[in-house]
This record gives sequence, C-alpha cells and structure tokens, in this order.
Amino acid sequence: MRRKTKFKNQNRKNIINKEIKYKINSEIRSKVVRLVGKNIKPKVYPLKQALKIAKDLSLDLVEINPKVTPTICKAMNFSKFLYNLKKSKKKYKKNVILTKEIRLTSQTNIHDLSFKIEKAKKILKSNKKVKFYIFFKGRSIFSKDLGEKMLLKCIELLSNITKVEIPPRMEEKKMFIVLIPKVSHKLNENENKKKEIKKEIKFKKKN
Repeated sequence: MRRKTKFKNQNRKNIINKEIKYKINSEIRSKVVRLVGKNIKPKVYPLKQALKIAKDLSLDLVEINPKVTPTICKAMNFSKFLYNLKKSKKKYKKNVILTKEIRLTSQTNIHDLSFKIEKAKKILKSNKKVKFYIFFKGRSIFSKDLGEKMLLKCIELLSNITKVEIPPRMEEKKMFIVLIPKVSHKLNENENKKKEIKKEIKFKKKN
C-alpha cells in the first residue's frame, strides 16, 4: 500500500510539474548545483550529494534557476510549494477586475452617447471596469477641450454606479478615463475590514 501511495504522489507531482515547468529530483540534469533552503548553508554540491541532502530532510530538490552556473536548486516540500503558488494565483485572479474599452469621439451625438452609456452600465454591473477613450486624429488634436467635456459627461451620467479610478488623462493622441463599479469598491472595503478583524482576533488570542 505504501508503494502505491508513493507512486500516486509522484505521478501527481509530475502532472503539475509539467504545467508549472519546474524540474525536480531525477529530472535535474546539471552535474553540480548550488543548494539553498531552510537551515541549509548555500553551497555548491555535486547533484548526487544535493539529492541525498534533500532526501535525508524528506524534501524534494527543485531547480529554481537553471539560467545561472551552477544551477540553483532548493530543498523544499514541492507539493506544499505548488499548493501555495496556486492559492496565491487564485487570490490574485479573484481581486483582478477586467477592463472593457468604449471608444468615443469629441463629436459623439446624444443618441450614440446614450447607447454607449447603456453599454457601460451593463459592463459595470458585471463587475468590470470601463475605459472610455477618445483618439485624436489629425486636426482633431486641437479640440482636446471638447474631448475632455465628453469624458466628464460620461462620468456625470454614470456617477450613481461608479467611482472614478482615473480622471481625464492624455497619453500621446489618446485621452481616456477609467471608471470602476461602486459595488466592487465596497467589496474591497469589506475585505479589508474582515482582514483587520482577523488580525485583532489573532492579537487577542496571543495575549
């Protein structure tokens, strides 16, 4: 039974390893490596010796920087490392709000503007950011003030459901604004409050 469990764990590691592209243990091809890790003095070892040190510590030898000579390897719990890596990626993706772009002109008429405002509302309600932008082509660059008024009008029309993340800004020939949904803003505030409460609870437990 023990052998089967070891085989399953190794197979699981190999599947994830191919996805993340880390070389571990027998996959490492360098003859000598610089070994690092917790409670390990950084030093250059022959690969066989580095593998033995990691094995004696019940850890994996993981190649973390193959682009230097000698290759840098770390003795670590590889499964735990991958778990924490995936966890941090999920957390990052959860906090990222996608941005959708909507193009305007400084001469956009009322009908077209109302259509684009409705489109922006749908985007914002799906918890995404909206980037309104105006591209000034040729002589239209001289009507930047009209472009700014158009963008400020968008902010005004959406003020009840948005927060302004980036006010009118000019980059080369493009002027833009970025609006963020008020709901996501409140969610971020709630998450910060929850973190503060957890910290207080941990502090009280320690004392």
